[in-house]
Amino acid sequence: MEMTTLSFANMHQHGALFSNMLKARHRTFIEEMHWELPEADGMEFDQYDTAQSRWVCVHDGERVLAGVRLTPTTARCGVYSYMVRDAQRGLLDSIPANLLDDPAPIADYIWDANRLFVAEGVETEIRHRVQLSLMGHMVRSARALGADILIGLLPIAIPRLGRRLGIDMRPAGPVMKIGGVAHRCFFVSMASEMH
Repeated sequence: MEMTTLSFANMHQHGALFSNMLKARHRTFIEEMHWELPEADGMEFDQYDTAQSRWVCVHDGERVLAGVRLTPTTARCGVYSYMVRDAQRGLLDSIPANLLDDPAPIADYIWDANRLFVAEGVETEIRHRVQLSLMGHMVRSARALGADILIGLLPIAIPRLGRRLGIDMRPAGPVMKIGGVAHRCFFVSMASEMH
């Protein structure tokens, strides 16, 4: 099992890993969860897949096992900034605007984490290890990018994994169903060391 953080600057060094991650997102979010998202050539993508973002992948060679996208809260691309803030601003029809208790933050040290998934077909015997690897690498990558805090609209089961790694996750909004799955915004504090 390998962990890679992809960017527009390094994706050429990793063969088909980036497109395979977008295909795994397509299978997860469009085929399995039936979310209505932009797609082309069997890949899921949106306005936040820009050079400002990073993509954390857990993979076996070019087979993507899990992933998450990290976007700085200072990002700008046309009218868009980052997913949680744009949802709060009413720019995203598929996510309720009341997802946060307070105004969405904008700061160099806060990054948005979204599109977190474990790929369908990941074997039961390694699934938990894949989840823990994804969470750990997400935190290490975010720290390397200068983040102290992540904010993300994530499945409500994620904090259990975070606690196992010593990651503090604090609710930042109400529980809501998105695509039939219970989600909630969380602040992920990365000030303390992971176990």
